[in-house]
Amino acid sequence: MKIGIPKGLLYNNFHPFFITFFSELGAEIITSDDTNKDILNKGVKYCIDEACLPIKIFHGHVSSIKDKCDIMLIPRIMQLHKREYICPKFCGLPEMVLNSIQDMPRTITEPIYAVSEKELYKWALTSGKMLTDDKNKIYKSFIRALEVQNNHVTGINDTDYEITIALSGHPYNIYDNYINMNIVKKLNSLGIGVITEEFIDEKIKNDEVKKLFKKPFWTFTRNNYGFLVSSSKSNLINGIIYISSFNCGIDSVTVELIKYEIGDFPFLLLKVDEQTGEAGLNTRIEAFADLLERRFQHENNISSHG
Repeated sequence: MKIGIPKGLLYNNFHPFFITFFSELGAEIITSDDTNKDILNKGVKYCIDEACLPIKIFHGHVSSIKDKCDIMLIPRIMQLHKREYICPKFCGLPEMVLNSIQDMPRTITEPIYAVSEKELYKWALTSGKMLTDDKNKIYKSFIRALEVQNNHVTGINDTDYEITIALSGHPYNIYDNYINMNIVKKLNSLGIGVITEEFIDEKIKNDEVKKLFKKPFWTFTRNNYGFLVSSSKSNLINGIIYISSFNCGIDSVTVELIKYEIGDFPFLLLKVDEQTGEAGLNTRIEAFADLLERRFQHENNISSHG
């Protein structure tokens, strides 16, 4: 049995779990290539115009492997934490794909509620039954997949530079180098280090979020707000770059909340879609790097003369 796993959306975060689970059940794993121009073009062709860039790219990943597998995994990730949700596009992701792409193989579309081991196992049991009736084997595969996932580390923490920026946004914008046009490499070449939210203590982030009038409904809002506001108040970073998909409703709120709280702290918002040109992105990053460099030198001069 060949299981297709598209390398789009939250693949970077959760591929150890999915790959291990289905491999332990005896399946052969078929993954798409890393995002590239051909995958983007396929996604734009099949997906509705109104969708954001990561959703379009996910369609491209699915299209690129649909004829190579017996079953396609379309992760309908609903919740990672209690009382908060992932982006609403995830709720209807399987329907979007199945209505847009013809001649699809069988699909795994069971909702994923990862708020507890018990809830997540419900997904594993339903999905595993598509490969075997052996519940004991499904349970053992599930436990092994959890172990591998829990040992998986994501995030960037290259802070061995004079100047460090917090790189933020939805994970698939930060970790897909085709979407962000290798931004980390670009920043490093300009002498700027990068840190992402995985390296900030959860308690520090949550303490900042608690000061809001109301608890955020969306997981990505809580993560990004807590990370950026707490980091800007410490001496950990010199600036912020937020990568956002054009048309993202959640980010339109999140970014305004962050900007209101951080005041005049250096903040660069980069919006990406299928039309985004690398030259324009480079110009904005270089200008932001110059601003941070001048600010850094100015603050050092003041402290040295103090």
